[in-house]
Amino acid sequence: MPYIKIEVTREGVTREQKQDLIKGVTDLITRVLNKDPQLTHVVIQEIELDDWGYAGEQVSVLREKGITAEKK
Repeated sequence: MPYIKIEVTREGVTREQKQDLIKGVTDLITRVLNKDPQLTHVVIQEIELDDWGYAGEQVSVLREKGITAEKK
């Protein structure tokens, strides 16, 4: 019974995007590890920007500085 936890910052991930993540990860686990998709659990947890940091800064502060996680 695979259990996959995805953590993202709380920045407007849509219901459709979450469904795409759940489906995509389930398909990957099924293909790569030959696991039953009916027994694969995926949890998406959204983290507040103040509660996530990297490079020594809170993400909320980085966003205020204009630094985003968008692909360039």
